[in-house]
Amino acid sequence: MFTGLIRHLGTLEFRSPRDGGARLRIAAPKAVLDRAELGASIAVNGACLTSVLCDERAWETELSEETLEKTTLGRLVIGATLHLEPSLRVGDPLDGHLVSGHVDGLGSLLERPADEGIWRFSMPAFFAPMTAPKGSVAVDGISLTVVDCGRDWFSVAIIPETVKRTALVSMKPGDAVNLEADPIGRYVARALEMRDVDDKLSRFAERGFEEG
Repeated sequence: MFTGLIRHLGTLEFRSPRDGGARLRIAAPKAVLDRAELGASIAVNGACLTSVLCDERAWETELSEETLEKTTLGRLVIGATLHLEPSLRVGDPLDGHLVSGHVDGLGSLLERPADEGIWRFSMPAFFAPMTAPKGSVAVDGISLTVVDCGRDWFSVAIIPETVKRTALVSMKPGDAVNLEADPIGRYVARALEMRDVDDKLSRFAERGFEEG
């Protein structure tokens, strides 16, 4: 579990193919490396990954084909700046919102104003029911508040301090991002999706098969 508050940045040093996926090496500050012991969970651009090796300057992780397909981590250029967040510990402050590190889908930056402010991103259709004004969303692992949304887009307010301290500083329209919905929105959307199925099961239990 994570908070979506990005305090640390890393650099993608290499990505090598492996059977069933790939392996990444990520240079990171000492505060992250101190938490990157074997088996530790660290969110990388919002995706929860497991440390499989760590030395004095970098740590390594392995990606499955599913992670490569559902996130941006398989397409980032070597040298890319990465958002890093070690997993939340009991007693740590929850400064953002609860983030699972399970990327729901991909979006892309549509617009960013010259003076920062309101940014607009695209989102896949299935993501829309989990997105609402004043709700939370994680964009490349950053906890943000939704300002407005449509069927295939949403907007968020981003302050200059957030831009300065993250990889958003160099993001341009068209760049892909990892998206994770607010967990509450995910479960509400699922409940609504299943409501019609539940109604049909209830009618069947009461009346069985009906003719006509």
